[in-house]
Amino acid sequence: MTKTSEEWLTEISPEKSRGTFKLFLGYAPGVGKTYSMLSEAIRLASRGEDVAIGVVESHGRKGVAELAGRVEQIPLRKLDFKGTVFEEMDVDAILARKPRVVLADELAHSNIEGSRHTKRFEDLMDLLEARIDVLSTMNVQHIESLGPTVLQITGVQIRETVPDWVMQRVDEIQLVDLTPQALKERMSRGEIYPVDRAERALSHFFRPGNLIGLRELALRQVTQVVDRSLDAFLKEDGSQPAQGVLERIGVCINGNPGGQYLIARGSRLAQAMGGDLYVYYIDLGKRLDPDEWKSLTANLRFAESLSAHVVQASGSKLIDGIREFIREYHITQVIFGRSVRAGWRWFPYLSTIHGLLRDSPTVDVHIVTQEPRS
Repeated sequence: MTKTSEEWLTEISPEKSRGTFKLFLGYAPGVGKTYSMLSEAIRLASRGEDVAIGVVESHGRKGVAELAGRVEQIPLRKLDFKGTVFEEMDVDAILARKPRVVLADELAHSNIEGSRHTKRFEDLMDLLEARIDVLSTMNVQHIESLGPTVLQITGVQIRETVPDWVMQRVDEIQLVDLTPQALKERMSRGEIYPVDRAERALSHFFRPGNLIGLRELALRQVTQVVDRSLDAFLKEDGSQPAQGVLERIGVCINGNPGGQYLIARGSRLAQAMGGDLYVYYIDLGKRLDPDEWKSLTANLRFAESLSAHVVQASGSKLIDGIREFIREYHITQVIFGRSVRAGWRWFPYLSTIHGLLRDSPTVDVHIVTQEPRS
């Protein structure tokens, strides 16, 4: 039986099972993420692609608004919340329209109550499952595992975050970069915020040290995604032999609120090495006060959000419990925290770690200061 031309094309280029997810990543507001995303959309449309805007936040920036006016926009959904009308991306309208490519700004955005999902990244997962390609934007500080590091660099607690598994779902990442000096000049000219807000921002979040630190985090994140893509290609291509030993990173925590910083460090290390993350807590029978219990619960919840293997045990001796944890779960690197306020108590703690090393010579030990640097 002779095949039709359509059947031949389907066989050569079978329909994809899901949409492609491209993220424009920056390190601060104003570097040009939304502008770059819109420029890409206009290029795609000029080549005949069916492109539409799901949501774009112009924040009053003229250049962004002008570009957005050149792309079809699917009407936003209006939601009444406590007497005020808000507009959110209309996922159902996008699925009904089903463009080939849709733009959805600000990946970490939290939706108004009554929306299809709580978070915008959840909306995008539905679009991708419907085989719609998605272009989105985000600043690096919204990656959940980077929260403690960003707090250490900037002193700012980021409330809207995106789980690390979403970053694993990104197919292509484009760094939208601008030197801190150029960004400050844009800020001073009122191109990002009104001039009255710009002066305050320049003395707080947009301080040079903050911008340099955040820019470094963004560069590292893009490098990790590129490395992961290359590794996957080499393994599929058969050019790279399978790795023999999988790194297993173990993080030991307690009721110290600084435990989230340790877990974040462990997560980044595991991602960089292609290994697994384990978080360990041992109940030594000591009664925790309400603040310690609250911190411990938050630490364990944070570990679970990063897809860590959470291991809880009970015992009377800390060193024996940690030794058993390392042996049972084949931990190759273990992370401990220390407090800069520990004073003389640091020495018996260090002696305990030395005892662990004597009995567990195959494990590497990292000792991390838990408090943010001044």
